[in-house]
Order: sequence, then C-alpha cells, then structure tokens
Amino acid sequence: MRTHLCGSINETLEGQTVTLCGWVARARDLGGLIFIGLRDHAGILQVVVEPDNAPAFAVAEKLRNEYCVRITGTVRLRPESQWNADMKSGKVELLADSVTLLNASAPLPLLMTDEDGEEVRLKYRYLDIRRERMQRNLRLRSRLNGAIRRYLDGHDFVETETPILTRATPEGARDYLVPSRVHHGSFFALPQSPQIFKQLLMMGGLDRYYQIARCFRDEDLRADRQPEFTQLDIEMSFIDENDLQAIAEGLIRNVFREVLDVDLPGPFPRMSYAEAMRRYGSDKPDLRIPLELVTICDQVRQVDFKVFAEPANDPACRVAALRVPGGASLSRKQIDGYTELVAKYGAKGLAWMKVNDLAAGIDGVQSPVAKFLTPEAVAGILEVTGAETGDILFFGAGLKPVVAAFLGALRLQVGRDFDLVEAGWRPLWVVDFPMFEYDADDQRYYALHHPFTAPTVADPEALRADPANALSRGYDMVLNGSEIGGGSIRIHDPKLQQAVFELLGIDETEARARFGFLLEALRYGCPPHGGIAFGIDRVVALMAGEDSIREVIAFPKTTTAGCPLTGAPAAVDQAQLDELSLAIKAASKA
Repeated sequence: MRTHLCGSINETLEGQTVTLCGWVARARDLGGLIFIGLRDHAGILQVVVEPDNAPAFAVAEKLRNEYCVRITGTVRLRPESQWNADMKSGKVELLADSVTLLNASAPLPLLMTDEDGEEVRLKYRYLDIRRERMQRNLRLRSRLNGAIRRYLDGHDFVETETPILTRATPEGARDYLVPSRVHHGSFFALPQSPQIFKQLLMMGGLDRYYQIARCFRDEDLRADRQPEFTQLDIEMSFIDENDLQAIAEGLIRNVFREVLDVDLPGPFPRMSYAEAMRRYGSDKPDLRIPLELVTICDQVRQVDFKVFAEPANDPACRVAALRVPGGASLSRKQIDGYTELVAKYGAKGLAWMKVNDLAAGIDGVQSPVAKFLTPEAVAGILEVTGAETGDILFFGAGLKPVVAAFLGALRLQVGRDFDLVEAGWRPLWVVDFPMFEYDADDQRYYALHHPFTAPTVADPEALRADPANALSRGYDMVLNGSEIGGGSIRIHDPKLQQAVFELLGIDETEARARFGFLLEALRYGCPPHGGIAFGIDRVVALMAGEDSIREVIAFPKTTTAGCPLTGAPAAVDQAQLDELSLAIKAASKA
C-alpha cells in the first residue's frame, strides 16, 4: 500500500513520486491550500493539497485528526524560510496527487499530548501508543531485547522458558494464585521469578541459561513497580562472583553501546553494602550527586544535648551530617519542607546549622541546636564535614537504619533542588550484603535477598553460630541511583541450604513440603552456580529518560493494579466460580 515511511522522506527524494500511509496529526485549511501533517511511526511529513486537484481536495476537506489515509504525491523542497529543524522531513513536503480515506476517526477522547492524564491515556492506550513518545520508548525496548539476545547467544547461553503456572514460594511478596479446575482446592501460583527453575536447569547441566521472563508480584505499586513485569534472568554453572559480574557487566556495556551509542565508564566500581549505607544512606546510591553523609559521633559524644549524645554513645545508633553547598540561602519555609519530607522516612525532626562565617566558629553559625553544643563540638563538626561559608548542615540522630533512610532521601532531594545531579551514567556494583535481616517484632530472621543465596561462610555450623553478622554472596548492579539488576551465588550444599532454612524459621517438614524437589535435586551432584536478574522495565525507563516504568510498557496497570483499557480485574460469572468450587466472601470492614 505504501512505498515509503513518512519519516524517511527527505531532500534526496526530490521530484520522486511516493505513496504514504498514516494518520492525520493535524489538518489546516488556509483558504485555498490544505496542509496535512501525515504521521506514521517513523515521523511526520507535511502534505500540501491544492484546490485545482478537485478529487484530492474534496477528500482532504473532510479530514480530521487521527483519520487514517493513503496519499500519493510528488516530493518537493520547501522554501528555505519554511524549513522545520524539528522534523526529520522538515526541508521537504509532499504535493498530493491523490488522497484516499482508509478509515475515519470518531471525535478523540484525549488530546494526544503529555497534558492528558494517565488514567485517560491508559484507557485509550491504543491511541496513546501512536504518539512519538510511546513509539520511541517501545521501539527502544525492542532494540534492547534484541541486543540482549545477540550478546548472550554469542556467549553460549541457551534461551529456555520456565513454567508460568507453578507453586507458591516465599520470595518476599504475595503470590498471584490461580485455582485449579482439575485439582479442586489446590492452586497454582504465578512466578515471582523463575528462581528455582533456573537453579534446576543448572543441576540439569545446561551450564548457561537466560530468559526474558514475565514475573508477577502482588504488592503495593509505585512508579517503578508493576504487578506483572519483565526481567532478564541469567544463570551460570561453575562460576564465582567475578565470573558472573564480568558477563553481566559486559552485557550492560554492550547494550548501552548498541542501543544508545554510549560507552559506560569502567570498570564498574565496587562498594560494600555497609559503605553504601554509611556514605549515602542507600544500598542503591546515585553517584551523580556529590553529597555524602558524614558520621559525627566522635564530635558530639560529650555534649549535653541528649538528642545527639545518647545515640552517639549507642553502637546501634548513629549521628550523621549532610553538608549542602550554598544551602545557607534556604528559607525557613524551605527547611520546613525538608522536615516534612524526612518525617515520611521515620525522622522525628530535622536539626540544621547554617554556616554564615566559617572563620568565626560557633559565633558564625546559625542553628536552633547551636546553644546546646560546645565551641569545640561545633569546630569539630565543621572540620569533619568540610563545611564552608554559605553552606548548611542537616543532622540525623537515631537508629542507624532510620538515619540512613531519611538522610538518604534528603540527599537525593537536595541534590535535585540544588541542581547538583551530574550528567552521564554512573554504574556501580554493591556487594557484601548482610545475609539476614532481623525483625524485632516477629523475633525472627528474614533473607535479605532470597533463601537460596549462599553465605560467604561454607560451614553450616559457622553460619548458625553468628547469623547476625553473616554476609551473603549477593550483589546488585546500580545505575544512576536505580537498582537495575541483582543476583547471587547460590547454595549448592544441601546441609548449608537446610541451615539457612532453619535460621529463617522454615523447619524440615515445611522445607520438604515447599521445596522438596529442590532439596532432592541438591543431592545429585549439584554444581556450584549463580546468576543475576535485570529489570527490563527499569533499564528501558532509564535509557528513555522516563521517571515511570509505565511509560515503557505497552499496556501497564495503574498504581491500584487495574487496567482502565480492559476493565481488569473484573468479576466472573457464577458458573465459572462453581466449576472451580470457589465462593466470594464479603470483604471485611476495616
């Protein structure tokens, strides 16, 4: 039906006759000439319909936005004064010979711009996808998937599908359950990841596996979460952390070079989890922001200000400062805004100190807490933080995780507000994660990654003796403050796996019931193995410069896990429920 794409028409085709198909992006009747912006996925071309071409003009007069048309005409140069540098075809236009209406459009329910609200964009996603922004994002995603496959195929990986209907496993979020018609009272679970299956493939001798897999988690949503998402799954046998990280880093380097023509700086630096939390208050630090948290416990241990002194003398707590260059210009209203921000992360308040004159010491600072501090303490704080005249210092005091959470969030916010985010890409490996997290309320340990992650100690008794300080062989790849991939070396020793289950409160009976097939497989010469999974949606969003992964998914769900387009989730008829032996129970009132 067509000879060219709209976005491919340029001055090299001057004088040629071409046939194009697409949608009317705009139509203007300028009293004798009709100008049509004809759009397809490759771009927009200006079409001119002249009145002496009566048949074409009669059709063009009726065209409205999003009418689907086919136009044949002659390519000609536009006057230089009318060149449009914002269009790939901006130096030319098409003089129409014939205009054929392929399909009319009803009046549009949206503006087809970024001004449309997300709800209406998702309800009419098939229209929203026609926009240049969505076309760019989805095609970028396609190129990324192609680059991934080419790289891994070239490194002897085998692409293998794993089941979508499986059984529930404890991986940190609620499972989506699917009732079985054949096995009444039993349920399948949609996989949160192919974790167990990819380990079984290694036990089966596949050696190198990958899959661009669909995964499902029933959890609260946000900009970088969806109930169904896509991840690149990789698993390898007979490797250690360095082997796996070399392959993963090479993959990310290759796809950025191939898709964006960007060479990432390298080698990627490595940072321990403990260092990341201490310096940045996050296990996924954005290294583009040149601000760090500084511990000031030594400087305030002896002051009379209990808010600082007590946590400074408690090993489980920390007092830290965040220096913001030029921050002394902040108004009290702006500081109150930051106080409201950190309260969301557990802070009981936000102490601050403006450095109006560094040389004057305590007399040169302005702070609600300065009267509680000694001149020596203030001098020590100014020295250790590297403060300069015109800066502001924000303070955090309390339990280490809480201080890290709210000062880490504050660091990101002031970095953006003060335009401190550097351009470019800053990748990072975060390593040496704790093996377990202890929940004081539940009085039990939880796996920081998942229960199949290997600890750095190979002796089960050594692990049992000191689980609180055990480190895992897990690792995360971070890029510009986003965790884009995470993985670990897996447990291949049945005794070590049993010890981990015990520490997680999973007794032998429960372990056999839930993971019997995995534990059985470990008994038959399981090779050392490990892997990593990359969040495809997050990687594409970073590449596209989007804040939300919904902008790089063709048909995403809303933040309430609904689909405005199809109306899912929806009720089903009673016959289906009866066939599955299910009954709907009234929701309990909160």
